[in-house]
Amino acid sequence: MRQEELVIRKAELENDDWETFLMQPLPERPGYERENGLAFTRLAVRILGTPYDETEYYNTLFELSSHENIHVLSETLDKTIAPETFQALQHIHTVNQKEKGLSVSRFVAFLDGGRLLAKHPDPLMHRRLRTAFMTLLETFASRHENGLNHPDFRRVLLDVSKFSLNHLNPWLEQADIEREMPKVVWYGDAAKSQLYFLYYLMLVGCDVLLFHPAGEDLFSEIDPDEELSFVIKLPAIGGLEPFPKEKPVRTSTAAYRSTKEIEHVLNHEESMMYKPWQFREHTPQSVTLKTTYDELFLIAKERAFIRPQFKADRERVAVPNLFAKVMGVSKDTKEYWNRLHTAADYQETHMIRSFPFTEELKANYQYHYSQVLNEEGTIDAERLKRSNIWQYKHLPSGVQTAIANVISDMCRNPGMKALPGEQARDAAIYLFRQATNLPASLLQLIQTFDYAQTVPKLLLYHTEQNGEFTRSDAAALLFLNKFGVDIILYNPPGHQDIEHYIEESQFDVHWLEDMVFRQEYKEPSLVRKLFRTITQKQGE
Repeated sequence: MRQEELVIRKAELENDDWETFLMQPLPERPGYERENGLAFTRLAVRILGTPYDETEYYNTLFELSSHENIHVLSETLDKTIAPETFQALQHIHTVNQKEKGLSVSRFVAFLDGGRLLAKHPDPLMHRRLRTAFMTLLETFASRHENGLNHPDFRRVLLDVSKFSLNHLNPWLEQADIEREMPKVVWYGDAAKSQLYFLYYLMLVGCDVLLFHPAGEDLFSEIDPDEELSFVIKLPAIGGLEPFPKEKPVRTSTAAYRSTKEIEHVLNHEESMMYKPWQFREHTPQSVTLKTTYDELFLIAKERAFIRPQFKADRERVAVPNLFAKVMGVSKDTKEYWNRLHTAADYQETHMIRSFPFTEELKANYQYHYSQVLNEEGTIDAERLKRSNIWQYKHLPSGVQTAIANVISDMCRNPGMKALPGEQARDAAIYLFRQATNLPASLLQLIQTFDYAQTVPKLLLYHTEQNGEFTRSDAAALLFLNKFGVDIILYNPPGHQDIEHYIEESQFDVHWLEDMVFRQEYKEPSLVRKLFRTITQKQGE
C-alpha cells in the first residue's frame, strides 16, 4: 500500500450472510490494514424480493432501524437546502453549461471551494470524499447522453450536495472511521438523485443496504455489473408495504412457511402450474399470434398458458392471443355456422351484433394527456391512476395498474391510422381518450381475465345491415387486443370496416369462398341451445 492511502474494498460474502458482516467492526473484517494509511472493507447489497415468511422480512427491517448506528435514510431523508447553498450550486451548474461541460476535476474544485460537499478532519477521508464525488460525476457522464449537460444532472447535483451536507457530514462527525463507518438502509423506491447519493455513500466507504420487496432493482442502472455492490434475490415477491414502525406481532408457523415454499416451487412464473389469479398484480402483454383459419378455432379453445409463446416474469405476463377478421362465408355453411356458434358459446365470450358498440367522446384531452407523461414522453401509469380523469378507481388495484400500463403501451405504439391532417400524437391522444372511458361491458370482460387461464373473447358479427363500425369501436378493439383478449370479427359480405382505422399489420385476414350479402345472423338450433344450457349447468 502506498504512503498515506485510503483503500476501500468490496465485501465478499459466503452464504449471503450480510447480517453478520454488517455488525462486524472494521478491524474484524477481512482486509483491514492501518499501516501507511487505512484500508477496510465495506458492505453494499441490493436485497430484492422477500423470503417466504414476510413477517421475518419486516422483523429484520425493524431490528435494523432499532440499531443506534444504522440510519434508515429512506424514512429520514432531509430535503432542506439553505438558500445560499442552492444559489452557489446553481451558479456552478450555470458555469458548467456556459463552458459546455467543465472537467470533473474543475467541477469538484468549484464544489470544494464553495464548501458544498461533505468534509472530514482526517486528510485521507477528506481526499476520499473528493475523489468519490469525481467518480460519481464520471459515472453519471458515462451513463447519459451529453454527460454533465444532461437535463437530469442539475437535480442530481443539488440533491447529492444537500444530502451530503444534511446527512453524511453529521454521520462522519460522530464516526470513528478506523472502527466503524456509517451504515445506511434504504427501503423501497428511489428517485435518480437519491440513487446517486446512495452510490456516493458506497464510494465513500459506508455500508449500504437497499431493500425492495417487489424485487425491483432500481440501482442496476448505476451499477449494472455489480462492480460496487452485489444482488441477493429472495424467493418471493411482496407488496411495497410501509416501513415497519413497530415489530410485527404476527408470526408464522413452520407449516405455513413450508406451504409457501411448496407454492413457490409449484406456482412460480416458469413452473407451468398456475393457481387461480396468480398473476392478478401483473400486467398482460399481448403476443398476437399469426394463424391459419383452421388454427384460429383450435387455439381459441386453449387456455393462455397452453398457447405458444406464453411467458411470465415478475411484472408482466405475455398472453398469446388472436386478432382475426373472417371475410365471406365457407361453401360448407354448416361448418361455418358451427364454428361461429362454438366461439359464441364459450362462457368467456362477449358477442356484438349491433354497431357502433362504443360511444365517441368529443372532449379535448390534450391537457389531460400531457399531464400524465413522464420525462421520456410516455404515459406514466401511476400518474394516470392519480389523475382526475381516471374512471376505474372502483376496480381491484392490480386491474387498475394493468389497464394503465396497457394504455401507456398502446399510446406508445398506436397501431391506429391517423386521419388526414393528424399527427401520430393526435392518434395517441384519441386512443388515450377512448381507453380511459371504456364501456362497462368491456370492463367486465377484462375483469374476468385470469391471465394464465381462459382467454376472454370478443366476437363481432358485422354486415352491411347492422350499423356502421366507427373509429371509437376500433380504439376499443386495439385496447382489448393489447390487453390480451381474443378478437374475431366476422364480415360475410367481405367489406372493409376495421381496415379504415387499424393498421393491417395488427390483425389476420382469412378469406372464405363466398361473399354473402344481407346475411342475417343465424341463431343456433333449439337442440344446440338446450345442450349449451345443460353443459353450463353441469359446470356450475
